[in-house]
Amino acid sequence: MKLKDKVALITGGSSGIGKETSLLLAKEGAKIVVVDINDMNGQAVVAQIKQTGGEAIYVHADVSKAKDAENMVAQAEHSFGKLDILLNNAGIMHSNDNDAVKTSEEVFDLTYNINIKGVFLGCKYGIPALQRAGGGSIINTASFVAKLGAATPQLAYTASKGAVLAMSRELAVSHAREGIRVNALCPGPLRTELLMKFLNTEEKKQRRLVHVPMGRFGEAAEMAKAVLYLASDDSSFVTGTEFMVDGGITAAYVTPE
Repeated sequence: MKLKDKVALITGGSSGIGKETSLLLAKEGAKIVVVDINDMNGQAVVAQIKQTGGEAIYVHADVSKAKDAENMVAQAEHSFGKLDILLNNAGIMHSNDNDAVKTSEEVFDLTYNINIKGVFLGCKYGIPALQRAGGGSIINTASFVAKLGAATPQLAYTASKGAVLAMSRELAVSHAREGIRVNALCPGPLRTELLMKFLNTEEKKQRRLVHVPMGRFGEAAEMAKAVLYLASDDSSFVTGTEFMVDGGITAAYVTPE
């Protein structure tokens, strides 16, 4: 087991990347703190982990609220004694997110509060816990759109994920000598509920897929394997990276035949 005796906190842990990562890291020996606002689904993930012999707890938290972020870390340390791995994964892609003219201030603020302030608060309270544990790994979920403009306009989401990259780089540099590694996971287009709700027509799906050299959407389970690498000692000399897991989309200049 790659993560035996490790404790991992995963925000947005009730679905998509968060759910698959919770299940995989538990399989690899980690004790899991599943964090979400969807209590029913979050508790179902915990139950699934326990059914296979793993250890996990569920914590309700709105990651955009400081008290909730502070409490989720406190619950991890209270239940399992420490925190070694922090996956700041919770995020939204609002259906009314569009270009600068059409996106409302409310949608922009909501997206930033969850997608970037949530990462900030996770790190604000998570880093002291990692310091107490003697080091660890932080993975912040960004996106390939942090590197490329989106074919379907989603300005608030794209800007927020660019901010995740910048924040991750600075945190990596600031805490490298403390044994804390910080990397940004940049998924390509995934077959998750989050994206499929946004790409809600076949035309929108094809506008995205036409740019992916591998010709398909990625799967959340594939992202979980990337998180496992970044969370484990296999990546012990890896920090400050923009870890692209995108089916080749950021490498493509023209659409393949």
